[in-house]
Amino acid sequence: MKLVRFTLGENVRLGLVRGDEVVDLTSASEGHLPADMLTFLQHGESALEIARQLEQSAPADLALSEVQILAPVTNPSKVVAIGLNYMDHCREQKVDPPKAPLIFAKFPTAIIGPGETIRWDPALTSQVDFEAELAVVMGRTARHVSEAEALDYVAGYTICHDVSARDLQFGDGQWVRGKSLDTFCPLGPYLVTRDEIPDPHALAMRCTVNETVYQNSNTGEMIFRIPYLIAYISRAFTLLPGDIITTGTPDGVGVFRSPKIFLKDGDVVTIEIEGLGQLTNSCLEERRL
Repeated sequence: MKLVRFTLGENVRLGLVRGDEVVDLTSASEGHLPADMLTFLQHGESALEIARQLEQSAPADLALSEVQILAPVTNPSKVVAIGLNYMDHCREQKVDPPKAPLIFAKFPTAIIGPGETIRWDPALTSQVDFEAELAVVMGRTARHVSEAEALDYVAGYTICHDVSARDLQFGDGQWVRGKSLDTFCPLGPYLVTRDEIPDPHALAMRCTVNETVYQNSNTGEMIFRIPYLIAYISRAFTLLPGDIITTGTPDGVGVFRSPKIFLKDGDVVTIEIEGLGQLTNSCLEERRL
C-alpha cells in the first residue's frame, strides 16, 4: 500500500493511494482508523489489516491531483540518520568505508512534506547541500532486535531529502545543527508498506536540481544494510513506531564536486526512488535578522 497523510479542507486525513485516486481511510473505516499516521502505526498489525481490506473494497472518492499530500510522519520520537553509508559516496571523497555505522540525529522539527519550501537564513549558512536518501519507517517497538528479524519491525519506506548546511556541519565538528535546521528534512510523498518493496537494497535513486541530474545511483551501494542498521541501533536505544532511519546518500552531492555546487534561492529539488515516487521541494533564502 501507498499510505499518505493529506489535507481535506481544513482537516488532516489518513489515506491510501490507488492509481491516481485517494481512498480516505478515516472515512472509509467509519472511524476505526485514526487520521494521524503515527497513531495508525502505533495500532500495529490490526490497523494495517483494516487498511489492506479497504484497499480492495473501498471506493476512491478523491483525485490525487485534488489533495495536498503531507509528510507521511511529522511527529516521530526521533529521526536516526546514518552518514557515509554508500560505497560510491566514499569513493567520491577518497576515504575508506567506515567500520561501523556513523549515527547522528535530525530533529523532527526539521520535517516538511512534498511541495513545501526548504528555507534558510543566508546569514546562518551559505553552503546548503542536497542528499537523496531512502528512509525506513518503523512499525513496531524494537529493542535488541536480531538482524534476521529486523525487517519484521519495519512498517515501510519513504523518501528523505537530508538537506545539509555544510559550513555548520563541518565547522561544528559534529553534524546535528547543520542537519537539523527547520525544513531540512523533507519526507514523502508516501509511506510504501514493506510488502510492496521486496528488496530495499535494489532501488534506483536520483536527485535533480532544476532538472539537472546530480545524483544517480542505486541502494545496492549501501554499505550497512537495513537489517544490520536496525540491529545495531536497537542495541543502543529503543526504536518506536513511527521512528525514521535515514540510510545515507550516494555520490554526486554538491560539496564534493569541483567546483562545489550549493542550493540557492529559487532552486527546485526532486528526489526519486524506484517504487517510492518523487519528492519535490523548492528553496528560499530568507534573512531573519
